[in-house]
Amino acid sequence: MSELQQQGRTRGRRAFATILGTNEIASAVAVELHRGGYNVVLSHDPVPPVIRRKMAFHDALYEDDVSVDGVKAERADTGVHIRAGLARNTVLVTSLGLLDLIVLGTIDLLVDARMNKYQVTPDLRRLAKLTIGLGPGFSGGTNCDLAIETRPGKEGQIIQHGPTDAPDGIARPLGSATSDRFVHAKVPGRWHTAIEIGARAFKDFHIGYLGGESICAPFDGIVRGVVRDGTEVPAGVKLLEIDPRGRGADWTGLDARALVIAQAVSRALTFRNARTADAPSHPYLVK
Repeated sequence: MSELQQQGRTRGRRAFATILGTNEIASAVAVELHRGGYNVVLSHDPVPPVIRRKMAFHDALYEDDVSVDGVKAERADTGVHIRAGLARNTVLVTSLGLLDLIVLGTIDLLVDARMNKYQVTPDLRRLAKLTIGLGPGFSGGTNCDLAIETRPGKEGQIIQHGPTDAPDGIARPLGSATSDRFVHAKVPGRWHTAIEIGARAFKDFHIGYLGGESICAPFDGIVRGVVRDGTEVPAGVKLLEIDPRGRGADWTGLDARALVIAQAVSRALTFRNARTADAPSHPYLVK
């Protein structure tokens, strides 16, 4: 039994992990914890909308048959459904919020993976035995017990004391593209598309409509991510992502960056008692 699996057992029961978010990073964390012996529930937040849906458990909310890296997830609408699903050791996705989940029992691990980079970040401490915040807005020891860096090039660094990097609006390179591979919503509205993730698109190819405006591909490539048809979106969020790499494109399975972050969550669990005088000497505790 691995160290993570030992952490996943609490007095003879499976430890209960709640993950805020249903995106590809939240889903990678869910896969890692599920394999480590945790009972896992992902709580959906509508902002920002999920675009890399073939790398995420998000579409289980719509009762689609969803799996990520061989791990399946199911939708759960009530506390009764959640208890039944956890008894079967199933990864669950729910629209229930954190306040609804707290009443189900003690949360051993709470991970905020919503990636709400520009919104006010809540103080998660004392809502679970251990709280971890991913990405901008989180500060170890201030609004979560441990923070994990998500910025490209620094992803996976565990921060015991102090903040993660603020968002800089710079996207990591993907083939020949950076931030130009995304198309953002200029106005709020209801999004409509008939295009599936994995489809080939060409420059100016029509992808969908936001309100009455046609949204087109910025260049040739593969649709790596797109907001689900019928979703109400606010202004400024990402609507779609085009991968320019042709045969090298990927749009399913575990996203490489998300996997690094998920593995950092596993490491953080093994350090949960490391907040001592010698903790800063640990190579992964960078602040």
